[in-house]
Amino acid sequence: MELRHLQHFVAVAEDQHFTRAAERLMVSQSGLSASIRALERELRAPLFVRTTRRVTLTEAGRALLTEAQRILAQVRAAHEAVAAVQGVLRGTLALGTEQCIAGVHVAGLLAAFRRRHPDVEIRLRQAGSGALAEEVAAGRLDLAFAYRTRADTEQPRSVPLTSEPMTVLCHPEHRLASAGAALAPDDLAGEVFVDFHPDWGPRRTTDAAFASAGVRRTVALEVNDVHSLLDLVDENLGIAVVPRHFARKRPALAALELKGTGEAEYETVALLPPEAATGPAARALVALLETGAPAPPRTGLAPPGPA
Repeated sequence: MELRHLQHFVAVAEDQHFTRAAERLMVSQSGLSASIRALERELRAPLFVRTTRRVTLTEAGRALLTEAQRILAQVRAAHEAVAAVQGVLRGTLALGTEQCIAGVHVAGLLAAFRRRHPDVEIRLRQAGSGALAEEVAAGRLDLAFAYRTRADTEQPRSVPLTSEPMTVLCHPEHRLASAGAALAPDDLAGEVFVDFHPDWGPRRTTDAAFASAGVRRTVALEVNDVHSLLDLVDENLGIAVVPRHFARKRPALAALELKGTGEAEYETVALLPPEAATGPAARALVALLETGAPAPPRTGLAPPGPA
């Protein structure tokens, strides 16, 4: 099995199209098709279901994709390790992060990293913590800043960033705003909630807190970005339970402490693959993070810790 066959296979699987994959790889479409056929002959199984518009993975193809991505990531790490020994850090740093992650200013950290290692290509992907953990485990990401899910025993190894309590946000004219004191999940029963998709760290934290308290809640307004969530709360369309630092982004909203949730805190970490599979670029980024990541700009609305 040749590495180029695996590279070609992964490209077709990601693009779901032979022509687009061939253009990205800068090879002829006939050569790419021949490479896939050779791989299928060797494995004695079809890897794709081909149609006139797209290709999809067979069951065998899905099984191969995870291993092929892991192998290619290890090969890339090997090349980067040799370059590092020679005194030059180069290659690619594939990084993932949730929005507004606490404990690190991602943009400032990457800017500092680029100044120190200009030959490393940085690729950034934003997603929910569940997806990011899967991508790190599969070798598709070198590192990710995400929420730590205590219940997930298969989560990659992690470096702690920070933890903070969850806060209830509501419109100043909402009935809860006049409470002026900490609220328990029972106090929020029957409210209309604004929240993120279930894969996001803040949503997971809130779901766990309410489940632990035995309080059922319904998320009526589901969004995938922080500013949309704050806008909906600002229009008094619902309340939100979010990490404390989100409140600093919209000072006009009422922010109330959430009590009675046990250990339900928003904990963020840097997720990494096993030590032996961590590439030099990821190691360098973690080292830079541990020496003190750049603080975010003080603009009045920016929190002191998150990106």
